[in-house]
Amino acid sequence: MAYDKGLAQRVTELLEEKPGFNEKKMFGGVCYLLNGNMACGVINEDLIVRVGPEKYEDLLKLPHTREFDFTGRPMKGWIMVSYEGHESDEDLSEWVQQGVNFALSLPPK
Repeated sequence: MAYDKGLAQRVTELLEEKPGFNEKKMFGGVCYLLNGNMACGVINEDLIVRVGPEKYEDLLKLPHTREFDFTGRPMKGWIMVSYEGHESDEDLSEWVQQGVNFALSLPPK
């Protein structure tokens, strides 16, 4: 499975100055970690965002979102945002910030 390298570069530019930034190939794409905790990632043209259990249900109601179902079992607290939902720089930044907020709320690994 390939991933959109242009999208990955845009995400990297938003995150590279954050504390404990690290990029790791996972799920057939690329994932971004802050202090060892996953914040978001890119698979194909989709953005994966770790939003946590408290915001999960509400954010799934937004346009262009769906459950992150990589293995046949949805991962609670994670959502996928299709291309239309992160096409603009503003939308991408807002989604990535959701992942940043959750990842930085966790203790460092």
